Amino acid sequence: METITQSIQGVPLNHYILFSAVIFAIGVMGVLIRRNAIVIFMSIELMLNAVNLLLTAFSAYRGDASGQVFVFFIMALAAAEVAVGLAIIVMIYRNTNTTDINVLNRLKW
Repeated sequence: METITQSIQGVPLNHYILFSAVIFAIGVMGVLIRRNAIVIFMSIELMLNAVNLLLTAFSAYRGDASGQVFVFFIMALAAAEVAVGLAIIVMIYRNTNTTDINVLNRLKW
């Protein structure tokens, strides 16, 4: 029975780099183009997942577990971000009845 490291090393590292770059680019475009706060939030999560995938792939290829430890901390950070971010989005929606970030300029005054 093959281990996870052997199955990850069966795919060339360039494929992981390309796939992570595509996922990260989709996340960046979602943050820059979309105006819905929930979609922007999901795009940030996509970028974090792209970094997690790349860290895991590099960690498996090098045979070092330090990349996987970073992935654990990034996942913990993402969970905290989701809890705080969704609470903020819900409170903004209660006040403005929309999740459009262009409407948030009114909250300054």
